[in-house]
Amino acid sequence: QVQLVESGGGLVQAGGSLRLSCAASGRTFSSYGMGWFRQAPGKEREFVATITWSGGSTRYAKSVQGRFTISRDNAKNMVYLQMNSLKPEDTAVYYCGARTMEPGTSRDEYTYWGQGTQVTVSS
Repeated sequence: QVQLVESGGGLVQAGGSLRLSCAASGRTFSSYGMGWFRQAPGKEREFVATITWSGGSTRYAKSVQGRFTISRDNAKNMVYLQMNSLKPEDTAVYYCGARTMEPGTSRDEYTYWGQGTQVTVSS
């Protein structure tokens, strides 16, 4: 069982930066693949970034490639999403998800979710 709590969202101007955090409970956190997803109003929850249990491999959606960076600290049970050069189209609720296998890009593959944190980018 893993419980996830996201934080770090807020209001930022276009071109600005935010760092999202996801705090995980559970002794086996280091064995979970982790992902960040986002959901804008009226849209489906979409893949943003994933990171393997070791942190050795990451993947990104094309829309955020080169601007966002996912990382994790297994000693602290934390996953992060550094978001730079933010655009108004990045506005969404951001969720972190966990699964007991290597991470995928489909939200249906994830077992555990946090409550989300709102990111709003003004133009």
